[in-house]
Amino acid sequence: MRKLNWLSLILATACTGLAGAQETSVKLPDIGSSAASAMSPGEMKAYGASMLHEMRAYNYVLDDPLVSDYLQDLGYRLVSYSDRPDLEFTFFVVRSNDINAFAAPGGYIGVNVGLINAMSSEDELAAVIAHEIAHVTQQHLLRAFEDSKKSTIPIALAMLGALVASAGRSDDASQAALMSGISLIQQRAINFTRYDEIEADRVGIQTLTRAGFEPLAMAETFATMQRVMRVNGVDVPEFLRTHPVDVNRIADAKARAVQLHKTQPLRGAVTLNQPSRTVLPGHSELDLSFPGAASKRGNEGSGPGATDTNAFVLMKERARTLAADSANSILRYYSDELEREARPSVANRYGHALALVRARQPRTAIAEFKQLTEDFPDNLTFMLGLAHAEDQAGQKNSAFSAYQRLNTNYPGNRAIVLAYTDALLAREEAESARRAQDLLRPLIGRYTDDPELQHSFARASELAGESIRAAEAYAEWAYLNGRVEDALNQLKALSSKPELTYYQRARVEARITAMTPAVLDMRKSERRQPDADGARESARLSLCPQQSCLDLSRRRNIAPLQ
Repeated sequence: MRKLNWLSLILATACTGLAGAQETSVKLPDIGSSAASAMSPGEMKAYGASMLHEMRAYNYVLDDPLVSDYLQDLGYRLVSYSDRPDLEFTFFVVRSNDINAFAAPGGYIGVNVGLINAMSSEDELAAVIAHEIAHVTQQHLLRAFEDSKKSTIPIALAMLGALVASAGRSDDASQAALMSGISLIQQRAINFTRYDEIEADRVGIQTLTRAGFEPLAMAETFATMQRVMRVNGVDVPEFLRTHPVDVNRIADAKARAVQLHKTQPLRGAVTLNQPSRTVLPGHSELDLSFPGAASKRGNEGSGPGATDTNAFVLMKERARTLAADSANSILRYYSDELEREARPSVANRYGHALALVRARQPRTAIAEFKQLTEDFPDNLTFMLGLAHAEDQAGQKNSAFSAYQRLNTNYPGNRAIVLAYTDALLAREEAESARRAQDLLRPLIGRYTDDPELQHSFARASELAGESIRAAEAYAEWAYLNGRVEDALNQLKALSSKPELTYYQRARVEARITAMTPAVLDMRKSERRQPDADGARESARLSLCPQQSCLDLSRRRNIAPLQ
């Protein structure tokens, strides 16, 4: 986890650049600031996307559809009540136990698993996200870029590769080089001033309240982190290092929250029973992957322990389980938690069932999931978990029937579609593969930054006999996983094939044109894409057509760009 700690430091200083938050001499720029001219929206988006892709290459991103879409839905509920609901945001989960969150260029907001685990309520998590959204909507990033002449982000991206390359080395030279790079980033860091922080607090509280969350959560978040700090000794959470607070700042947040609390009704906690729909800028209405329905706060709900089945509680345990260093360690954690509870909580029962699946003990997990589905028969999360456990246990017919039923009841749900298509592709039949293609096509248009969808579509296209489309999808998968040179070489090899139709060739050449700047930027900054053994091996590449696409599982010599 040492490299993740370094990564948190780099992202905190370079992407949110809050290292200079203690400065008091810099006045908040006025409304007529020229910051908007420092970097175009396209440049901001490109930098943020590049950062996300490189983080994904080194397995720093938790790309679970249920957790990711829960966070995306929560974020956009806040964005829709902000001063800039027209802006596009991307919310993602970082595989780090450090308590931190950050805003990056282009509206990319990362939330560490450690921060999610530290929050005691969805309102507290929403408060952190609302604060980061405010940094974007108030153009704090652009103002800082204007001062730093846009040098910070390229340096940060360059450091990502150096960080990972040196993580396993202990020699003095590599450590000195790493520290020199970090020092350079700190010197050129985006300096959010104390005034920026206060403005983000005030704007964030307003957004939080408009969205129906508890406005006092902003101040309660810092109290929660301070409790964590006391439990863990003197180790200050990363979020408090990058977002320094004092008594006056907390008092201001509380005072504003009290006033806002009187004028805004509270929104109920989200449960996982019925699909929610969210409209993203530039997209049609989407059905995000977690089913969320508004329910009343408090102890009202359906069934025993209903309040334990809201989205935050379950996704918190899901993130904790999936991001754990080992299956055995997380299984021991939940076993201990269940032993300490007189009446086992639904959250720990769910986490324990997931941990059993991670530990390859599906039959025991099935028993746990069956009990959960009996207690909460309409809960999609538990039904999906049961089907997954049955699939792992070899109960293919039962799992397949469950996926079919869930897809009928929750059409367009990303988590269900991915699980269902995996079951279809396991049959290795052309007809099943074409059915998988039909299920995946609408989601690929909606979730343009999802590598798992691209890989599933590539597999489906290969089995369906559409080798050209499979090669394109494998290239997109590589690109989204930070392997931009492999992706470009894949497409260039594909473009040379005479059997391409006019429309296929036009599509391939358009993607080559779009990807080329990213490769040039990587070479200019002297960054290297990860080797196959340094990146996440999220898919088997043996299905890639032998004559249609490159073997992306190993590095290739890169030809000069024309």
